[in-house]
Amino acid sequence: MLVFLSGGARSGKSSIAVRAAARRLTPVTVVATATAGDEEMAERIARHQRDRPDHWSLVEEPVDLLGAVGSVAPDQTLIVDCLALWLSNRLSERPQEILDETLRLADLLAERSERAYVVSNEVGSGIVPPDALTRGFRDLLGSVNQRMAQRADSAYLCVAGMLVPLERNAEFDV
Repeated sequence: MLVFLSGGARSGKSSIAVRAAARRLTPVTVVATATAGDEEMAERIARHQRDRPDHWSLVEEPVDLLGAVGSVAPDQTLIVDCLALWLSNRLSERPQEILDETLRLADLLAERSERAYVVSNEVGSGIVPPDALTRGFRDLLGSVNQRMAQRADSAYLCVAGMLVPLERNAEFDV
């Protein structure tokens, strides 16, 4: 079962994934995509590590999420944190390659016998960025998130530590 959690910075999405995984009766593995490029990011990573139980497994993989997810037994609970950082680590690649890999990753996660929680940032709700690189990142992450959410069994927007369930597109009258 694939559960997709998206939200803004400090919205509580990672904490929610950790709390949900802690309730599972299976071993938990976290696949982390962050790299400590500066002191502030190193502290963020350390905080996330402190928030997780010590007995959980950790796979640090900033680029090859398919390989990292494939290396974890499908009967283990999995947290992938986060797609936005994974994307930022791959910005030099062609967007279509990233989107194609996102679909393969979503399929792999959805086929697991145990739950997979996938965390990503929602960056499209703010102002339009002033430069093309940032706009391109925002747009590509929006497409990555859409692909993951569409394949997920359930998807949520995290706001102020609370979950807002997201519904699939359905026929509706406007």
